[in-house]
Amino acid sequence: MTFIQQIIIIMIVVLGTMLTRFLPFIIFPADKTPPAFIKFLGKVLPNAVIGLLILYSLKDTVFSDFHCLPELIAIGCVVFLHQWKNNMLLSIAGGTILYMFLVQYCFI
Repeated sequence: MTFIQQIIIIMIVVLGTMLTRFLPFIIFPADKTPPAFIKFLGKVLPNAVIGLLILYSLKDTVFSDFHCLPELIAIGCVVFLHQWKNNMLLSIAGGTILYMFLVQYCFI
């Protein structure tokens, strides 16, 4: 790939990133309220994305050696920590650390 082609690709990626970042502010200025459908999507999409991520991460573990036992223990830890402290960073870090410990030392 030539240097000019590299510059063009970088410019296209920057333009695409800027477009996705600034487009909502162009479509919905601050003085106008967004439509009800957009507000609805803002409420339901985060939970739907988290659900899809959980399903995607567990899709291949059901038929593994331990039948997704370390994953389910780590998910339980994440839920417990989030209910207990209501801190997303602590929940994610605690679940990740527990999962890595389980996979590397307990479920070998």
